[in-house]
Amino acid sequence: MNYFSSNFKLGILGGGQLGKMLLYNTRKFDIQTFVLDNSDQAPSKIACDKFVKGDLLDFDTVYNFGKQVDVLTIEIENVNVDALEQLENENIKVYPSSKTLRQIQNKANQKLFYVDHNLPTAPFSRFAYLSEIEDAIKNGGLELPFVWKAARFGYDGNGVKIVRQLNDLEGLPAGECIAEEMIPFKNELAVIVARNVSGDIKTYPVVEMEFHPEANQVEYVICPARINDDVAKKAQDVALKTAEAFNHVGLLAVEMFQTQDDQILINEVAPRPHNSGHQTIEASFTSQFEQHLRAILDLPLGETKSKVGGIMVNLVGAEGHTGNVLYKNIENIMNLEGVTPHIYGKKQTRPFRKMGHVTIVNEDLSKARQIAEKVKNTIQVISE
Repeated sequence: MNYFSSNFKLGILGGGQLGKMLLYNTRKFDIQTFVLDNSDQAPSKIACDKFVKGDLLDFDTVYNFGKQVDVLTIEIENVNVDALEQLENENIKVYPSSKTLRQIQNKANQKLFYVDHNLPTAPFSRFAYLSEIEDAIKNGGLELPFVWKAARFGYDGNGVKIVRQLNDLEGLPAGECIAEEMIPFKNELAVIVARNVSGDIKTYPVVEMEFHPEANQVEYVICPARINDDVAKKAQDVALKTAEAFNHVGLLAVEMFQTQDDQILINEVAPRPHNSGHQTIEASFTSQFEQHLRAILDLPLGETKSKVGGIMVNLVGAEGHTGNVLYKNIENIMNLEGVTPHIYGKKQTRPFRKMGHVTIVNEDLSKARQIAEKVKNTIQVISE
């Protein structure tokens, strides 16, 4: 199959920033792209060959979009899986597969998948309704504290809450959820695995997530993680086993906990390019976005090694600001060594909305970390 400068059509479900960054690479290779997104303001709209506005969760919309392309991929998990299954039955190639997405979309099913495949994860209980959790606490079947997670439609700290007392459950969605044992972890790590259609598989170096102490949002993604080689090897092995168990094609980001005694437990996975891989654009031989394309098109996988140490800082909307976005002091951070901003193209800011990221590259990781802090404290995402 000739993908380059040809009639081949790649479809992407979702037109957010991940899609936009994927399109940097389809442009580089001159691959024709179709994008479907709910919003006319989607960041990907400016970079694809054909943009379709429509509901990603509607069967007919996804099915009719998929019929126009040769290979279909995603940049967001919350899409109509029944439509993907129907497209597969009609010989449209869909990566990741509808089967993989079905397992991953529901966090309870995802956790059961790990148990069934002997993949290490934190102990948990599954509940059909929130009210069952209260009953379980009252009758001693569940101990506080624990982590509540909605089974469906959670992302970036939404749909996740630490429950320390009974009234922490107030205001949470009433539907299916899990209660997960709270792990006193040493580090949150992630490994991105690439696996192509032929089954060739590679992992990127382990990254470490440094969190904001209050906001429960990732402040820095640090590559390579500041961990010893044994832990890094263990994390990569768990990630490889996970991708093979899912029979996954494309990128799989495996988020993990490193426990106090250096065990590795899977937190959750994302079957697509991921926030924990953005630094690969500047710091790696092959960016995660190029790698995703190589994998789903069954091309040889690129080199996953880093050229240089990399740290990624998320740019999120400042509290108290809603409206037309203004990136205050962006020139000042561009004056710093090894700094590259990526602005996603969302015209409206609101508190904690992901608006962009900044990569800092440096031979010396501790120096990169210092510059990252300066970036974090200098740039402000505010409204006009």
